[in-house]
Amino acid sequence: MNPEQNSILWRANCREQSDASPLDRDLTVDLVVIGGGFTGSSAALAAAERGASVCVLEAEIVGHGGSGRNVGLVNAGLWLRPDTVIEQMGEQAGRRLIDVLADAPRRVFEIIEREGIDCEATRHGTLHLAHSQSGFRDLEERHRQGVKFGAPLELLDAAETARRTGTNAYHGSLFDPRAGTIQPFAYCRGLARAAKAKGARVHARSPVTSISRKAGSWIVEANGRTVTARALLLATNAYQTAIETPFAPQYTPVSYCQFATVPMPEAARREILPGGEGCWDTALVMSSFRIDRAGRMILGGIGNAQGPGGAIHHSWARRKLRALFPSIGDLAFDFEWRGRIAMTDDHIPKIVAFGPNAYTCFGYSGRGIGPGTVFGTQAAIALLEGNPDPLPILPIERYSERFSAAKAMYYEFGAMVNHLV
Repeated sequence: MNPEQNSILWRANCREQSDASPLDRDLTVDLVVIGGGFTGSSAALAAAERGASVCVLEAEIVGHGGSGRNVGLVNAGLWLRPDTVIEQMGEQAGRRLIDVLADAPRRVFEIIEREGIDCEATRHGTLHLAHSQSGFRDLEERHRQGVKFGAPLELLDAAETARRTGTNAYHGSLFDPRAGTIQPFAYCRGLARAAKAKGARVHARSPVTSISRKAGSWIVEANGRTVTARALLLATNAYQTAIETPFAPQYTPVSYCQFATVPMPEAARREILPGGEGCWDTALVMSSFRIDRAGRMILGGIGNAQGPGGAIHHSWARRKLRALFPSIGDLAFDFEWRGRIAMTDDHIPKIVAFGPNAYTCFGYSGRGIGPGTVFGTQAAIALLEGNPDPLPILPIERYSERFSAAKAMYYEFGAMVNHLV
């Protein structure tokens, strides 16, 4: 294993194998997909299930980007409150997206069961934790709005939250029984493996250098070879490499780092998250925690632990663990890694139709598993049918973000300051 693989827990304990060799010949297919993450692998599976010829081109390995560095919370919906989604998108479009993403966890776990994906799937819900009294008021409003739109949410008081988490640090929580946790790298690899079993071609170590259009077809160059396709899906999200292309996703990159301990002692495992929920909090500089199958505590937070503020984020992780769970506060961190989130200004994902029969999906703003699965699946169907109706949101012809580099610096600086205090 290379040094990066050694640092990412999900790569070290993955049981799913995805035999993806580099592209070594010219191909002509119905659909070419660039990017082997949740979106691209889901699209390949959906296309192959419909009998279409499909080729996935991944610059590194399947699951290399944000999909393989994810926290692993299979949540319903977006970070935004439902009413905010309606305000920004309008009644009809907003309700459609809310309904589609409310059903996303079911679709994820259904694929896992159907394809036999070994990814530690645990559908025991998630807890959105109130880090303060104002945070609990926010959860009260989220509960009110969620129930209004049919979500089976439960608002829990501080005592019940402490019983479920094993810490008294929170003022209450919002429980979503639709959600759960997975090993995200294994899920992504399992999607690719299932797509290959149904006839898809999946090629890793095949960085795309150019995308062009000629004689009614898309021409994609990778590894000195050419893939000619009727339809194209660009599914690189926050990990696009240098490609000559008519459009590149625009977003603000936000870093998220995670720290995984050695397996906890049995006594701690009985007391900390005994129900197996995944957790994140209401703080502006968000943090998360969950447990994997081996009993490791996985603590995460906004920030780049591999950048200039790395020492600050490492120190924060140790102090946070001790504050939340004193009994395991000094357990060694066995794995530490960082991923990039593609955040849009309005925190709503985008589908850009940048040419005939060509989409790019991006900007999940930290909610990659459910939306990535749904957007990839529906984009493949829409492209193969030549009809945008199956898409979760209407495609747009262009999208731009202003001052994304400055905003990325602002988020990282804010995380550093917060983690210093």
